[in-house]
Amino acid sequence: MSDRVFRSMFEERKRVFVDLLGWDIPVLAGRYEIDQFDDDEATYIVVTDGTGEHCGSARLLRTDRPHILDTIFPYLCDDIPPAGPRVREITRFCLARRLKARERLATRNRLVSALVEHALCNGITTYTGVAEWAWFQQILAFGWQCLPLGMPSSAGCGLSAMRIEISPATPGLLRQSGIFTPIQLMDLDRAAA
Repeated sequence: MSDRVFRSMFEERKRVFVDLLGWDIPVLAGRYEIDQFDDDEATYIVVTDGTGEHCGSARLLRTDRPHILDTIFPYLCDDIPPAGPRVREITRFCLARRLKARERLATRNRLVSALVEHALCNGITTYTGVAEWAWFQQILAFGWQCLPLGMPSSAGCGLSAMRIEISPATPGLLRQSGIFTPIQLMDLDRAAA
């Protein structure tokens, strides 16, 4: 993945998570949202437009090392968060603010489809994540096998932890709800590449 795409992704993450949502998280040089989990072990799924501009992205974290759910939000889980070599945590799911509603929906669907294809191509059977309650409800409605890991927090917008099971049946489940579109996965470089 090019440096330009990385810069564009980190800039958009700042616009979404810091400027729009008001999260109190690190910002590098006043432009880039980068935290301690953006290291050599992070994997990024990025959707770009025809000019190579960032439209949407997600960061995947290994769960056999420190990740957000086990270090920051373990209280959202009734039990120990799922972890292991076949489990990844989806974080920083980000859609570009400049996109119109129809483009945002198409980008979201492409990004979800790419996450599923990436999992199937790489032996990942489970995704975990944390989402605000309204977003969690949308994720449940996608039609895939998604379960809460505990009760939502009562603070703020109500955060929920979840697990999403990925299997060869997942594309069909997402296709039924109009979400899955086959993607030709390209350029899934690690952060260090």
